[in-house]
Amino acid sequence: MSDSSANDIPEQLKSACRTAIGDELRSITYFTEDGEEQLYLREDLDPGADLVGFADNERLGFRTQAVYQDTELGGYRFNIRVFERGYLTRVIVGDHGAFVTTDEMEMDLFKELASAVESVLAEEDPE
Repeated sequence: MSDSSANDIPEQLKSACRTAIGDELRSITYFTEDGEEQLYLREDLDPGADLVGFADNERLGFRTQAVYQDTELGGYRFNIRVFERGYLTRVIVGDHGAFVTTDEMEMDLFKELASAVESVLAEEDPE
């Protein structure tokens, strides 16, 4: 991936997520096998979350992709994790991914959110 493409990912992900779900967006974190970067955190949230711990857990999705490849269910698309006060949606394309946290929202918005993130990651796939 070129440096200019890598620099575009944060703005593209923020724009895609805001367009898909609006004010329900809480945070966006971009990750690879080697690192993570929080791209967005809503003002009213505590910046002290265990970002590395979350990213380490979501990196398990790289292996999940291989397990679910060529199943009768079709290709892996995205994960949703449900918490008491919101949701986490993880999308992985190739060697990179993003997880997005949201407030509670209608279930059909998750598909829109995942599709928006997937399109940005696919466009900037480092492979």
